[in-house]
Amino acid sequence: MPQKNVIILGVGNLILKDEGVGVHVVKEMENRELPPGVEVIDGGTATMDLLSIIHESEKIIVIDALTSGGQPGTIYRCLPEELMDAPERPLSLHQVDLLDVLLMARQLGGHVSVVIIGVEPKEISCGMELTPEVKAAVPKVIKAIFKELKGMGYA
Repeated sequence: MPQKNVIILGVGNLILKDEGVGVHVVKEMENRELPPGVEVIDGGTATMDLLSIIHESEKIIVIDALTSGGQPGTIYRCLPEELMDAPERPLSLHQVDLLDVLLMARQLGGHVSVVIIGVEPKEISCGMELTPEVKAAVPKVIKAIFKELKGMGYA
């Protein structure tokens, strides 16, 4: 199997409770054994700084808080196009910037394939801990990431 350039990208703000779920997930992923060609990146809140990484990647799995009206801890899987085309898009504080960066990467000739795994937040306020509902979703998100990797040919 040829090595692929796959990025698991966690975005979010760690000091805003559930808004930081993407970063919490990638911190957990750093302790896992990953297939060759798969890299975990803490994107924090600096989505514009990720343009070169996104442009050079083949596949990105983005983890972020995603407000869509579900129960806290609900996990969503979507494509950027679905968020761009939706009349009332589910959003995180970083989703708009991230969608813009993905669009820029494509305009620069990048052919990155992106999947977004979002987690419905319960609380976005000052604090560094995830709420119990979102914290309970973290292992499920990691399972979803490995399912995505398996679908790409990684066992």
